[in-house]
Amino acid sequence: MEIVTFLDHNTFKTKADHLFMEQRSIIKAVLPNADVQHVGSTAIPNSLTKGDLDIQVRIEPPEFEHAVEALSKLYAPNEGSTHTESFRAFKDDTTIPPLGVQLTVVHSEFDFFWKFRDVLLSNDRYRQKYDELKKKYEGKDMELYRQAKNDFFEWLMETPEFTRL
Repeated sequence: MEIVTFLDHNTFKTKADHLFMEQRSIIKAVLPNADVQHVGSTAIPNSLTKGDLDIQVRIEPPEFEHAVEALSKLYAPNEGSTHTESFRAFKDDTTIPPLGVQLTVVHSEFDFFWKFRDVLLSNDRYRQKYDELKKKYEGKDMELYRQAKNDFFEWLMETPEFTRL
């Protein structure tokens, strides 16, 4: 059983920001038309984080297969993640902090990571609610946390802030 733990965002901010800028440059070198965004809790000040960096790479539909090939040369596939014609997940556990890369087709079903970030940035009550959920699952089974997190994000998708994006 994998246990989930959280740390204060400020613990990782400098390293996460530096790694994001580094990885953004690498990704843009192979996918110059990609929209590369820092998403996840390290992109949200004052958040609790698992201590990893999440990047969303948004690409237009005709470029998706090329993007999958290009990112596959840079990162390992995230085997435990969804795999569709408009979404792929990659990872690099050797970076500090560990890295997750979500490749999405713009306006597709999975093109929501940046929206979650923007909603949590715009409404501190939602961020606090998310942090309370994290505190509840501190030291507990990662799979239980992931399900609760999924439920939270499904709720967040129904908020006025999310639907406006």
